[in-house]
Amino acid sequence: MLERSTEDESMQFETLACGYGLIEAPRVDERGRLYFSDVPNGGVYRLSPDRTIETLIPKRRGVGGIAFNEGDGLVLTGRSLIRWSEKTGASRDIFTQWQGRRFGGLNDLTIDDHGSIYTGSVEFNPLSDAKPIPGSLFRIDPPGKATKLWDDIMVSNGLGLSPDRKLLYHSDSPTGAVWVYDIAADRNVKDRRVFARLPVGSPDGLAVDIEGGVWVAAVRAGEVMRFGANGALERRIKVPATMVTSLVFGGRDLQDLYIVTADNTEDPNRKGTIFRTRSDIPGLLVPKAGF
Repeated sequence: MLERSTEDESMQFETLACGYGLIEAPRVDERGRLYFSDVPNGGVYRLSPDRTIETLIPKRRGVGGIAFNEGDGLVLTGRSLIRWSEKTGASRDIFTQWQGRRFGGLNDLTIDDHGSIYTGSVEFNPLSDAKPIPGSLFRIDPPGKATKLWDDIMVSNGLGLSPDRKLLYHSDSPTGAVWVYDIAADRNVKDRRVFARLPVGSPDGLAVDIEGGVWVAAVRAGEVMRFGANGALERRIKVPATMVTSLVFGGRDLQDLYIVTADNTEDPNRKGTIFRTRSDIPGLLVPKAGF
């Protein structure tokens, strides 16, 4: 592997869209179309390579995670986990409550090779000054069986699996750390421990590359950070925004890196912005959900 300096100022950013509130949940399909949400203002959108933007779901707020579903449509978080069909425009609930209690919300997600969804609950408004109420980490297996994997997550954010699928990475924002779990043979998780601590900001969305590196959106710090598979901070990328919320790899070679934000420091009137740059390391393809 090539040695890389920690500070990386070589990446050039292209602005693809702007004018949103807090952009989250970026995903890129095989046709190069970027799907994203606007958390406070509502809506799930699709940005095509020709820069046209479609509104897929106009009013759903709080969507922190989007997954492509095998065959048709999307799986999305919010107040519950739902499947949305592009063919019919209809939505159906997959996971709405645990032991009779509905969630405050479900946030970021990832998918494993079984088509199962990993997602975490958030039981308070993390954008407010309210005292955090810990949530939980869940795995939802098709067609809707849920297993609680871990408790006491302060603010569940980015999730991603290692290339060998033996590790699950998890941003827990108020702790300032990305945590990692071992995935056991029965697909439960164990031995939660700190994988990496951010020197500034809080970890939000994350993406994993083919080398096992973990790229993390450092919210309130204006950076994307890449940690090597050993947890060492290898790269800090300055982004033209302070509130960097998430990121995703896309393109035919999975070397297009899309970064989404809740602001824009080059021009504050642009508000939440979608940037694109190029990575020298391809991203790891995320499987489709099986719902």
